[in-house]
Amino acid sequence: MIRCPRLFRRTLSGVALALAICALPAVSPALDIIAPIQLPVFSLRIPSVPLNESVIRIPMTVSRTGGVQRLTLEATLYRPAGPGPFPLVVLSHGTSRDPRERVGERLRYDAQSWKFVSMGFAVVIPMRRGYGHSQGNYAEDEGLCDHSHFYAAGLESARDLRATVEYVSALPGIDPQRLVLAGHSSGGFASLILASQGLPGVRGVINFAGGRGSSERQNCSPDKLVEACGLAGRTTRVPTLWVYAQNDSYFPPPLAREMSAAFRRAGGQVEFVLLPPFCEEGHYLFSDVRGLARWTPVVNRFLNDHGFPGTMPRP
Repeated sequence: MIRCPRLFRRTLSGVALALAICALPAVSPALDIIAPIQLPVFSLRIPSVPLNESVIRIPMTVSRTGGVQRLTLEATLYRPAGPGPFPLVVLSHGTSRDPRERVGERLRYDAQSWKFVSMGFAVVIPMRRGYGHSQGNYAEDEGLCDHSHFYAAGLESARDLRATVEYVSALPGIDPQRLVLAGHSSGGFASLILASQGLPGVRGVINFAGGRGSSERQNCSPDKLVEACGLAGRTTRVPTLWVYAQNDSYFPPPLAREMSAAFRRAGGQVEFVLLPPFCEEGHYLFSDVRGLARWTPVVNRFLNDHGFPGTMPRP
């Protein structure tokens, strides 16, 4: 399971202090390392960009052996000012190793979403089944460690994301032909699985430390995870960005490279970026606000390269 740290719940007012806390390490000479930005330790000027936050309910239908279940997912929607139409980022959360931490709280990713909203995107953050206040039972069971079925778990996650895309892309002010799937940890993996299904309007995927099956000591079935990435790569026809940190203990660099290589060999388009070690645990590079400055230039360039002009705010 993938742990979602409490750090990601900090608001924008805490970004400046958080960025100053984490010292920047030396840069590795490896070619796929992107040098971190040198930050001032005293302040970070944040432009005034309203998030226009709203909480919505996303309808979803699930077919089961016993019949059809109709339910709703809880989601946060951020929009730039104005009528649009705006391109849409579907931002997907990870999975806590502790089932008790999955329910009851709506994840907002406000600081991270601010980056995209500042660039002109609307952002929706759905809580999948079994998370937050969404209806339905947790559907992403991975099976026993020695017989893990990560691909099947990813397919279940992708169902929730597909329902989100279908509903939100039809709202006024949203451009259904300019969609980006982004996610952290199991949410990044789910975004890759959904992209492999050829969903209309998707222009690219941003996978932050994506994967499934992490444990306290090592990945449960790394071969199954690599195999699942290969399956997803066979039918994915949009560019994908994979962003990992050197000190990610959930999905260490050798495993992350194997996953991306399997995706590429199967026919998928991959840009793999390995960033220097991030604070105490590199897996939290996206969900911890201290990582904002690390991934901003990488993501901004990827979006620019694939048809989304604009600049994310940087220190």
